[in-house]
Amino acid sequence: MNKTNIFGLFFVLFLISCTTVQESQPTSIETGSSDETNTDLDWRDYPLNDINSGEDFKISDFKGQKILLESFAVWCPTCTKQQRVFQELIKEGDETIHISLDTDPNEDASLVKEHTTQNGFSWRYVITPATMTKSLINEFGISVVNAPSAPVILVCEDQSARLLKRGLKDSGEIKDEVAKGC
Repeated sequence: MNKTNIFGLFFVLFLISCTTVQESQPTSIETGSSDETNTDLDWRDYPLNDINSGEDFKISDFKGQKILLESFAVWCPTCTKQQRVFQELIKEGDETIHISLDTDPNEDASLVKEHTTQNGFSWRYVITPATMTKSLINEFGISVVNAPSAPVILVCEDQSARLLKRGLKDSGEIKDEVAKGC
């Protein structure tokens, strides 16, 4: 092959690699509808689906109860350690509602289900709709989706909420934060 043919081949490959295909709007696994339809909802009111039980729910359904929301990704070892602390609390009889929100847009229900099965985690796990994730970021800042910092949100009985300190939290710290409230 001469230099002209090689240059032509690279040029064609370059053009092909630069071509993009317009993808359709992502759809919500839970509802089968575009996630964009829920842009005006408060994050507490998004329809969610528990990957472990198949149950549909909203955070606001638990008004009157304390909730610990953990933002995580299955690839995150710090998240799994934080989830083991949640598991310990649940085994001790903790009555706080525990919900783990997978906020990684590259993960799906099958990955999360595999993660919960392998680790024996049985509380509510959700693939978080993109617009809910945006709503969480608007309220708590971008650190709420920084999985390695083990983000946990405490939602109090009146549905007020606060982001707990960054990093892995042991069971004593979590109990203290829940007792302190919002």
